[in-house]
Amino acid sequence: MIEELKNTSASDIAAAILKARRNLGTASGLVFTLVVVTDSRHFNRVLGAAMESGREHPSRILVVVFGHAAATRLDAEIHTGEGVPGDVVALHLSGELTQHADSVVLPLLLPDSPVVIWWPNECPIDPADDPIGALGTRRITDSSGSADHLAALIARAGNHAPGDTDLAWTRLTPWRALLAAALDQYHGRITGALVEAAPGNAPAELMAAWLETRLSVQVDRVPGPSGGITSVRLHSLAGDVAVSRQPGNSMACYNIPGQPPREVALPRRDIQQLITEELRRMDPDDIFEQVVAQVLVRAKRGEINVSGRSQPRVRRDEADQK
Repeated sequence: MIEELKNTSASDIAAAILKARRNLGTASGLVFTLVVVTDSRHFNRVLGAAMESGREHPSRILVVVFGHAAATRLDAEIHTGEGVPGDVVALHLSGELTQHADSVVLPLLLPDSPVVIWWPNECPIDPADDPIGALGTRRITDSSGSADHLAALIARAGNHAPGDTDLAWTRLTPWRALLAAALDQYHGRITGALVEAAPGNAPAELMAAWLETRLSVQVDRVPGPSGGITSVRLHSLAGDVAVSRQPGNSMACYNIPGQPPREVALPRRDIQQLITEELRRMDPDDIFEQVVAQVLVRAKRGEINVSGRSQPRVRRDEADQK
């Protein structure tokens, strides 16, 4: 069931949520608030992903939708009933209210619990300094949802704050697990590495930076066909440790020197699977922080091609220290 509130206020929405819960006779049991910031074009897709993730992570889900109408107005949709995980509220903002969305969101946050902010598409250059982002203990972006993936990745790397992460990093979890398992089986010295992926692929740049931080070797990026990362090779004197996956294939070829090649499952995951994984942790991701710092190092070395108009912007206090 969907209850619609037209031209309403945050206090009326909070009262309607409480009334709906009483009518259903359900206890709260919600562990955090997920705030999703999107637009009407992507609304249905991200609402579905958030609700699916809520089946594993009981939460209050607030989907903030920015409209283009000139009139200052707040409309809300409260989703209740069987099949709806937790509290699900869509907030449609227009006019001047889009500049003060935090004042609408703040009264609707669950008290004394973590707050996660998720931008599935375009997001602020500095998420932690954004009015809504400042409400979060964790902030999840997706550089792959931006018009210029690499520019978005580097800009956010230049403004990284504890609690930030990006779904481009989450997409690498299966790849990193396979490579770590391979090095558990092969103990030879790694002398270098190579990442093959389509040009402009943000996960590939994160993979290259991760390998440099973990292995302390030079990692080369070479262009591949469209479809994301197609191969990662770790060079050694005995041969390459390699994971390769052709575009459109859910199986990868897994090679370790001295062992026969084998096939392993490496399917691409949808947005619901990615956000569900990220919501399993509420603490800052220290490894990701190290990796994005290395992304900036690689960008300074000229190993990441970003147009001049897309150079990363950093906070004023960081710029003053340089």
